[in-house]
Amino acid sequence: MKQNILAGLMMATLATGALAHSKAEDTTPVHESTATTVEAIEMRFDDPMRVTAITLTGPEGDVEIERETGMDAVTEFRALPSVDLPEGNYTVDWRGLSLDGHPMQGTFGFTVAN
Repeated sequence: MKQNILAGLMMATLATGALAHSKAEDTTPVHESTATTVEAIEMRFDDPMRVTAITLTGPEGDVEIERETGMDAVTEFRALPSVDLPEGNYTVDWRGLSLDGHPMQGTFGFTVAN
């Protein structure tokens, strides 16, 4: 009986810990979508996230982006490409820290086609 209670408490603790991490719920552009223009790179998180690094890679290599959102933990992050994006496939890689201090990372991609 004690083992069952202990096992149940351990499972509940593990499940609660797993839910505490932030994750990107939505992105702009939407993952695997095609756009004619991209004015901003946006991510919306379910819990505040401090985005510590973000890169945009396109058909000609890395694209310079300007963070519009600072280093504070936020639920909405935004960065702007420094140039109009030419046609091709793009990948956004990001890293950050959730409020509980755990490192997080993610990737999403999109295509620009005129």
